[in-house]
Amino acid sequence: MAANGLEFEKPILELEALLDELRKPEKREEARAQGIDLDAEVARLEAELRRVIEQVFANLTPWEQTLLSRHKHRPYSLDYIRLVFDDFMELAGDRRAANDEAVIGGPAFLDGEPVMVIGQQKGRDLRERQRRNFGSAHAEGFRKSLRLAQMASRFRRPLISFIDTAAASADLRAEEYGVSEAIARNMAEFSALETPVVVVIIGEGGSGGAIGQAVGDRALMLEHSVYSVIPPEGAAAILWRDAAKAPDAASALKLTAEDARRLGIVDGVLPEPLGGAHRDHHAAAATVKRAIHKALKELSRLPVDELLSRRYARFRRFGAWTEGPGHGAGTGESPTR
Repeated sequence: MAANGLEFEKPILELEALLDELRKPEKREEARAQGIDLDAEVARLEAELRRVIEQVFANLTPWEQTLLSRHKHRPYSLDYIRLVFDDFMELAGDRRAANDEAVIGGPAFLDGEPVMVIGQQKGRDLRERQRRNFGSAHAEGFRKSLRLAQMASRFRRPLISFIDTAAASADLRAEEYGVSEAIARNMAEFSALETPVVVVIIGEGGSGGAIGQAVGDRALMLEHSVYSVIPPEGAAAILWRDAAKAPDAASALKLTAEDARRLGIVDGVLPEPLGGAHRDHHAAAATVKRAIHKALKELSRLPVDELLSRRYARFRRFGAWTEGPGHGAGTGESPTR
């Protein structure tokens, strides 16, 4: 990574630094005294900056997309909650063991309509990241999200779930408290929630940590987010015993938003501001808000029975296989998607 951003952002950051220098009042005074048209130079550099950003972001590799999904300035769940919803009230605890701060959630209003919001929160600085376990939930976190989801179902409040985690916590404590069982239970219970569920992948959608809160009626991904059964570093360590091969693993995993859309894993890809959501939190949040409104408008028309049957069918379509010639039942080799 470059000092203030990702390595592939370096030419962008250099142009921005030059523009910031030229915009300083003392530079303008100096240019005016010398009869130099500084405004024309600034306009030329702004056009060049836009061209460079478009060029860089049009050619990102899957590994670069992964790094971008983890960008330290990317908006997190609490940022979207603040910008999209009103009167959010955070609720804590799983009513069994503890409060996992990797998962946040509570009731809120979306333009006057009551909803329930849950999300995964990574944290901005090292202290907050440690407090939130870098966004990797323990069993208590999944049980908290399930408690809030069931509350949403009971009171017929649509559920909005923001996904942003590399994976569920895999330490000894997580296993002792039953993180695997908690994820499995969430998958089963979320599939039966009698209220519309909209999932938005805003950064990383990694492994069971993601799917434990991502069973819903609509799944949307921001343009530069990723969604995968395992982080690239983990896949590289398993396949090649070398985490340095993460870029190769990222390409093989088909984890980009466009891959997920093409494979039918998500229902829509939301465009980000030029250069990524980290460059304009408000614009990114406005896009997310419009998408949530659209999804809820469509889903709210469905009777509960139809909502549940469609949700079930949606997940049954994932990973469908067809039988190859000469093979018996159940031994097909060619994935349809």
